[in-house]
Amino acid sequence: MSKLIPMPSQYLMTERDVDKVPILEARHLGIDFGGLTAVDDFNIAVGRTEISALIGPNGAGKTTVFNLLTKVYHPTRGTILLDTKDTAGMNTVQINQAGVARTFQNIRLFKDLTVLDNVLIGLHNSMNCHLGESILRLPRYWKQEKEAKERALELLSIFQMQDLAKYQAGALPYGAQRRLEIVRALGTNPKLLLLDEPAAGMNPSETAGLMENIRKIRDSFHIAIMLIEHDMNLVMGICEVIAVLNYGKIIAKGTPEEIQANPAVIEAYLGKKKEG
Repeated sequence: MSKLIPMPSQYLMTERDVDKVPILEARHLGIDFGGLTAVDDFNIAVGRTEISALIGPNGAGKTTVFNLLTKVYHPTRGTILLDTKDTAGMNTVQINQAGVARTFQNIRLFKDLTVLDNVLIGLHNSMNCHLGESILRLPRYWKQEKEAKERALELLSIFQMQDLAKYQAGALPYGAQRRLEIVRALGTNPKLLLLDEPAAGMNPSETAGLMENIRKIRDSFHIAIMLIEHDMNLVMGICEVIAVLNYGKIIAKGTPEEIQANPAVIEAYLGKKKEG
């Protein structure tokens, strides 16, 4: 794994990415729901090719952070920079077009459509036919349709799913649906891929395959990947930078080894030992 280098504002960056502008920066990010503060003073930078994780107990605010980064929620305070551009005022579609794709805790596929059609929907950012060309089925429409299908099958092959292209998405086993959601997200051509509990419901063999494929995605697409995950074997096995969230605040950042040995992290997960 790449060595971590301290950056301004207490950021950590992999040695591999230290000379490049972070793909994402969150500065003093926070959100309140009524009188409740769900996330507060959240600061993080994501290197352009790093694999990182946001971990913490249930209810710590991890998915809320993902919702803020993708503008499902708009922050009460703070700044989000995507590739140095302030995302204030942007909506979820614009964030996706700017290079952030995500998956969800609860699978959100078009279950009545085929596997191939689900990926083709993800490829909409790369298709630029005018409405008239599509309605009249002009040559450029057919050219782009052919290229999109070829690209969709290429993406499915990452998870060895190309032979399932004609199957109904909702008929796939749970683990395969998880993988399909990742493939569809890749179809939007992201610079940053956010994975919300990608190993949920997977058996140990599927999880091991997922670890291998996350590395493969990073290396093949040269993108950053941030995940929320409760499977610590997966997190510690592939992540270079880990941030720990508790009650909406980051309580620790570091390498897997540093996080495993951090007393504040141990207390957050296991509870404080009683003295006696």
